[in-house]
Order: sequence, then C-alpha cells, then structure tokens
Amino acid sequence: MAKTKIEKIASVEDKIKQLENQRKQLVQQHKADERKARTRRLIQRGALLESFIPNADALDNEQVKTLLRQAFRRETIYVETENV
Repeated sequence: MAKTKIEKIASVEDKIKQLENQRKQLVQQHKADERKARTRRLIQRGALLESFIPNADALDNEQVKTLLRQAFRRETIYVETENV
C-alpha cells in the first residue's frame, strides 16, 4: 500500500514538472510572438514615415530625427479612435 502512494506521488510530481515545462514554453512563445508583432509594426510604421519624406534614403538617422521633431512641433496629431 505504501508503494502505491509513493508511485502516485511520483506520478503527480512528474505531471507537475511537465506542466511547468509546458508553461515555460508557452511564455517563451508568447514573448516571441510579441517581439515579431512589434518588429512588424515598427517596419510598417517606418515605411509609412519614409513614404512622406522626400529622398528618405539619402538622409541619415539624425536628419530624419530633426525632420520629425520639426514636423511634430508644428502640427497636432489627431488619431481617429475608430481606426486604432
């Protein structure tokens, strides 16, 4: 009888380890998915911004940064809540 209880305990401990590993894998996958979504969003938004900047490929990052600062100082940006 003591043997079956020990076996049950071992079985439950194995299940706990499996579930902990499964949880770790799911967390890692979720983080990877979030990184991919962020990367995609950054690329899309960068492409959008570049489409409004003439000769964007000829500008360095500091020049683009300066240009964007000037643009945002002049105008207030309104975001339509329906599209967000």
